[in-house]
Amino acid sequence: MFIAIRDRALSVDEALAHVSHPGAGGLSLFVGVVRDENEGRPVSALEYQAYESMAQAEMGRIAADLEREFAGVRLAALHRVGRLAVGDVAVVCAAGAAHRAEAFAACRALIDRIKANVPIWKREWGPEGPHWVGWVDARCGGGDEGGHGHAHDQGHGHEHARDHGHEHAHGHEHAHGHEHARRAAGGGAG
Repeated sequence: MFIAIRDRALSVDEALAHVSHPGAGGLSLFVGVVRDENEGRPVSALEYQAYESMAQAEMGRIAADLEREFAGVRLAALHRVGRLAVGDVAVVCAAGAAHRAEAFAACRALIDRIKANVPIWKREWGPEGPHWVGWVDARCGGGDEGGHGHAHDQGHGHEHARDHGHEHAHGHEHAHGHEHARRAAGGGAG
């Protein structure tokens, strides 16, 4: 397994090199890319922040669990932190297995579990300024205004990638606006 959190560009080739081996007849790759809109609003950039030591440890635990669940699979996951522009790669997950079914399933489980459990937070930048995605201020009563004079986005970005994914034929899914509801409680990943 290979796990990394970086403040510089991620390499798809590096991830594939870590999961390739002579017995791997199937390689599966997920690449999350920053897109230019979320829920109908323009987006100019994303900013990811992480509790890096905890995020690295949790990503390692997830990968180790999956390597036990999918015998013979090798996994790699790389996640960006810092400010990313539209088109930048935010996350790369790769799986190598004897057969494609195991590679696909392990890669899918890897990105889903990273997004659900790893302490990486996302701030979205657009014409209205920055705002945190998937985070709700506990001081707010949960209503439209929460009794303090400002409105709240009803969606809060808590969609699952499989429900609202923007997957393209070339295998890239935008790493934007597909947050797990757990994020509102302080968890979740990019």
